[in-house]
Amino acid sequence: MQADTALETVTAPVQFSVDTGSTPVTMVTTPGIPQTPSDGEYESRDVEIVNARPIADRFSLDREGFTLTRTGTAVTDFFNDEEVRAVYYPEMEALIKQATGAAKVIVFDHTIRVQDENKRVTQKVRGPVSGVHNDFTVNSAPQRVRDLLPADEAEVRLRKRYGSINVWRPLREPVENRPLVICGYGDIDDANMIASERHYGDRIGGVYRLTYNPKQNWCYFPDMVCDEVILLKCFDSLTDGTARWTAHGSFDDPSAPADAAGRESIEIRTMYFFD
Repeated sequence: MQADTALETVTAPVQFSVDTGSTPVTMVTTPGIPQTPSDGEYESRDVEIVNARPIADRFSLDREGFTLTRTGTAVTDFFNDEEVRAVYYPEMEALIKQATGAAKVIVFDHTIRVQDENKRVTQKVRGPVSGVHNDFTVNSAPQRVRDLLPADEAEVRLRKRYGSINVWRPLREPVENRPLVICGYGDIDDANMIASERHYGDRIGGVYRLTYNPKQNWCYFPDMVCDEVILLKCFDSLTDGTARWTAHGSFDDPSAPADAAGRESIEIRTMYFFD
């Protein structure tokens, strides 16, 4: 992307974390209830964001850590949790198996995000996340495997390749407001990653927050429609140069029309395992 000067870009504020030397903590609240402010400091930086749609076919899960693809769904009501679990989870497990060649895939949860505050409350869902981050750390990923699998199976799986991929889909089209902004694996310096904690009622998870670095390259896929999905790698146990993770958040697109509809989307989180 950096070398392709023919690509269109927008310049917009992106929210980064500031490294204060302490571990930031987020107390995760019930969907529909306003989120408790997270510990830690943030800063907004204007960054150039590439429209990556013309080169979408160049991206690879094992090189950049993300891809854009088209795939339909039989789900009729994404606000019906039972239907999402019964229909969407198996669809996405099959998608990740096909995309990675993994032997086993588990969808372990999903989050619906709605920009409209009133609808968030009535539907008991969350809002878009601004701060750029990655959903796992080197410590929280194996712990999540142990949380999800029987003890004996978990230890066997952890000795082989495993990882996590999120699938992000719009629920309203086209996406004009608060699109996903992505930084690929090769543009993320380990020194810019802050391990932080997410406190749930029954467990503590871990994510990486990202600090700003002018060497980072950011992209987005404007005007996404409901049969398009972004696959985001959030962890890979390989340490041979294969993409291990990405960073993502959302931003206000300055090219969006003044009457742009608020974003609605669903993300599912998976763990995948190789034999």
